[in-house]
Amino acid sequence: MSARPDARPRPADRLHPNPRPRPTRDAAVPDEVLHARRALIALYFVTGIAVATWLSRLPSIKHMLDLSAAELGSVLVVGSVGSLAMVLAAGALTNRWGSRNGLVIGAVMFSFANVLVGLGPTIGSTLVLAVGILISSSSYAVANVPLNLESVVIERGMGRSVVPQFHAAFSIGSVTGSLLGAAASWAGVPVFAHFLALSLGTLVFRVVVVPRAVLPVPAELAAAAAGSGPGGGMRTALGAWRERRTLVIGVIVMTGILSEGSANNWLTVAVVEGFEQTEAMAAIVFGVFTGAMTLARLVGTRVIDRYGRVAVLVASSASSLVGLLLFSLGPSLTTAVVGAVGWGLGAGLVFPIGVAAVSGDRLRMAGRVSVLSTFGSTASIVAPPLLGAAAETMGVRHALVLIVGGFVVAILLARTVGADATEPAEPDAQEPHAMPTSATELAAVAMVASIDLESDALGVGAAPVAPELVR
Repeated sequence: MSARPDARPRPADRLHPNPRPRPTRDAAVPDEVLHARRALIALYFVTGIAVATWLSRLPSIKHMLDLSAAELGSVLVVGSVGSLAMVLAAGALTNRWGSRNGLVIGAVMFSFANVLVGLGPTIGSTLVLAVGILISSSSYAVANVPLNLESVVIERGMGRSVVPQFHAAFSIGSVTGSLLGAAASWAGVPVFAHFLALSLGTLVFRVVVVPRAVLPVPAELAAAAAGSGPGGGMRTALGAWRERRTLVIGVIVMTGILSEGSANNWLTVAVVEGFEQTEAMAAIVFGVFTGAMTLARLVGTRVIDRYGRVAVLVASSASSLVGLLLFSLGPSLTTAVVGAVGWGLGAGLVFPIGVAAVSGDRLRMAGRVSVLSTFGSTASIVAPPLLGAAAETMGVRHALVLIVGGFVVAILLARTVGADATEPAEPDAQEPHAMPTSATELAAVAMVASIDLESDALGVGAAPVAPELVR
């Protein structure tokens, strides 16, 4: 007599004799889109690491070249000018080369530039450093336009909002990069060796991952690239400069870019010189700022949906104002760290709120976002030398208090980002997940998205990262 196998069905099996995998909201999304999304998140993450690593070693570079705050500001302006010149052509270059080639070319440019950035201080050459920064900033313009284009394409393919996840990945990468920079500084790793390893590692990673992150170009978009879409008319684009609301929002966006960019360029230097701390500690404080900004971007969508753009903009600007005052005028490092948290929480949402406020009308969107990109680029060129000059007389930490005025302006103008009565309440109601209708529209979105990423890279809105603007 054979033993009877224990075939007693479990309760769930009795209810569901043939259990099936539990469906998810992405079950209908093609696998190639899901794979591209993961690959693009990885690219954003690595870009964040690269940017924060260079910024975390800025105090060492300043010390090695014996640069004053004003001289450092002038060197950083070189990068801002380079990115501004390149970003104006980046959309056309992307149409000509395609996203894949643009990303690879940008990766090669960045790696070469980073070697120069590390070599300049090592051999005592400010010129080599400036050339490296110029090429590096140009590489962000070349690479981040296709990077943001692909994020738009993937979001449309997913059928739901996912672009903020890419920007959050960049911020998480920035935190990781700042910690790696702190570790390298603490361990006494030479700047050149550090940047050489970073250049080689990021180049290999990007070349391998880029093909997986770029989806095939739909035929309609390829055809549209050769012509003009509904947002591409010159008259429509120039008309945005006559819209008072768009110009006011441009000022608001400029304050957000100035806030985040000033932290990127000057926070680590302020900690080292203002509190006589090590570069490693400064990198940790920068990581705290970036972490707070990341948190704001991760939860910002729900907060905006619940309380509205105006209320969130006021709260964000107030948070940055109080945080920056604590950082700049506080008596201790502990106070400065608390201030960095408030500053970061406030800096994370100003830019996406502003761009969302002008992106409701597809016909006018291209012209309006080009206005915002101009305001952002202006901040990138003007701010570094002004802050550097002020730092000569009052110190870097105290000089940062000057940008508090921008937060006050944003609070006073916040009502402008509310719904525009001249536009439909839900302009995309008939096409909730439609692809952008023209290459011009898509390029405009990517160009302004690139301004925020470049503000992360260069400090003050110069080089390409706000994917949230597509929302």
